[in-house]
Amino acid sequence: MAPAIHIRDLCFAWPGQTAPCLTLSALDVDQGEQVFIQGESGAGKSTLLNLIGGVLVPRQGSLQILDQALDALSPPARDRFRVDHIGFIFQQFNLLPYLSALDNVLLPCRFSATRARRAGARPVEEARRLLDALEVDAGDAARPASTLSVGQQQRVAAARALIGRPELILADEPTSALDPRRQDAFITLLGKEVAAHGSSLVLVSHDPRLASRFDRCITL
Repeated sequence: MAPAIHIRDLCFAWPGQTAPCLTLSALDVDQGEQVFIQGESGAGKSTLLNLIGGVLVPRQGSLQILDQALDALSPPARDRFRVDHIGFIFQQFNLLPYLSALDNVLLPCRFSATRARRAGARPVEEARRLLDALEVDAGDAARPASTLSVGQQQRVAAARALIGRPELILADEPTSALDPRRQDAFITLLGKEVAAHGSSLVLVSHDPRLASRFDRCITL
């Protein structure tokens, strides 16, 4: 079985920069594995997740995600691959502020028939289940995302990533705005949802306290 993530000799530099900001000789993540990547600010954690998610393209190297070489895809095809197969919890959430929390969670199902089919006969019920599990009640789920607290927006972004059972979940500092109790509940739910569907999880954070909840820890 091919790994969920297979990286070799990766190098990335921002346009106009001569020196790379991220180099990685090798990284494999097995299907179903839950991996924690720890690193200080500026270590390249977010850059690595954006490369794995096809948001960024490496200067050189081999990057295969779910047995697909991302550099072989056009930008629109990478976008399609991401929405079909990857749940991404962005550090800045990337919610649409004028949509309700519930409608934000349902966006992957509206853009991807694959995610909609996996969400079940009634994706809206699955969205409500995820929001409820993440302690976003029905009243808040109906409110525009822009009116929610930062912690609530973070949990809405997590529900959006999980809906439709994507094979790979990428989480960029997903607990930074949560208090300790909600942080623990969030990590528990995330691990449970990922394990239930055999998905892989890569979570990056500067907080070493999270490492014990994962199959493997990597320092970047």
